Amino acid sequence: MTSASGPTAGWRSGTQGGDLLPSGPAGRLSAPAGDGHGPETGPPTVTIGSYPDYPAAQRVVDYLADNRFPVEHSAIVGTNLTLVETVLGRMTTGRAGLLGAGTGAWFGLFIGLLFGIFTVGNWLAVILVGLVIGAIWGAVFGAVAHAMTGGQRDFTSASSLRAGQYAVIVDAQLADQARQLLGRMPLPGSAANAH
Repeated sequence: MTSASGPTAGWRSGTQGGDLLPSGPAGRLSAPAGDGHGPETGPPTVTIGSYPDYPAAQRVVDYLADNRFPVEHSAIVGTNLTLVETVLGRMTTGRAGLLGAGTGAWFGLFIGLLFGIFTVGNWLAVILVGLVIGAIWGAVFGAVAHAMTGGQRDFTSASSLRAGQYAVIVDAQLADQARQLLGRMPLPGSAANAH
């Protein structure tokens, strides 16, 4: 009977001492700290207010900062997240080629500038040739890439995340101080804020 030796000798699943992990290239590993449900989140926090939009939550944190509250112990948390994909227009092969030409032209300009720096002769011609070649290849690749989709996505869009509500949270030990400051915060549009 041979005994195991080497970096994994102490590791046996389901046995006494089997929770030891084998060492890796960086040395001996240790089990993660905490309850095993993700990274440590820091000190406990308390929600001091919820607001319908980000600027309102930002005004609260700005007010706390103006009144010397340690805002590094606060956070704005967006909740009820929604993914919104705004359709910008129809994508055709011609439009895909045009967008590809624009992207290729920028890349060609960059390459042309790099070569133009080291050119002894007409450096402007090198830059223009790089721009034109980049635009042509970009148009070709853009049109071919769109044609290969087979009409699966014939539109352009922009995606964004939107929160339904924004909560301002602070560390639990500072919650009373933050609430006292917010109690003195002038409401938007009030006479005290009109100066």
